Amino acid sequence: MLKISTNKLMLVAGIVWAIAGANIANIGLTAYRHDWGWVLWALLVGSAVIFVLFHSRIFQKMVGKHAKRIGGYEEAKTNILKFFDKKGYIMMAIMMGGGIGLRMSGLVPDWFIAFFYTGLGVALAVAGLTFLLRYFTNVEPGCPLLPRTYAKRG
Repeated sequence: MLKISTNKLMLVAGIVWAIAGANIANIGLTAYRHDWGWVLWALLVGSAVIFVLFHSRIFQKMVGKHAKRIGGYEEAKTNILKFFDKKGYIMMAIMMGGGIGLRMSGLVPDWFIAFFYTGLGVALAVAGLTFLLRYFTNVEPGCPLLPRTYAKRG
């Protein structure tokens, strides 16, 4: 098994979450290609609402939980896959499988994919940035959009 320095798990988490978020946001942004005028503005507002809900209610808390767990590892080297716990991998598989299945089924229109995936993807990418900021600046996880929420670790 590939082991890395335990303190690098925060870096791995940040990279994985940021890449996943960018990919999901890209799917959403690509779905915007047919919407213009007031519909575009309505969908952009919807994306912002999805972002705020997922960021503040789910991902910000999840980043804190995972950062605390990662920070609690005492080994010098840890398996690279331990940036997520078992529950995190199960949730990721459900979300990916559900998203792929939903898009492939054709049950939802492009406008839904556009606003939902854009908001969700940006929220995931910001969670990745939060992990990266935590790794590079040695601060408690908070919202990188609101720097005053950070506190130096003591």
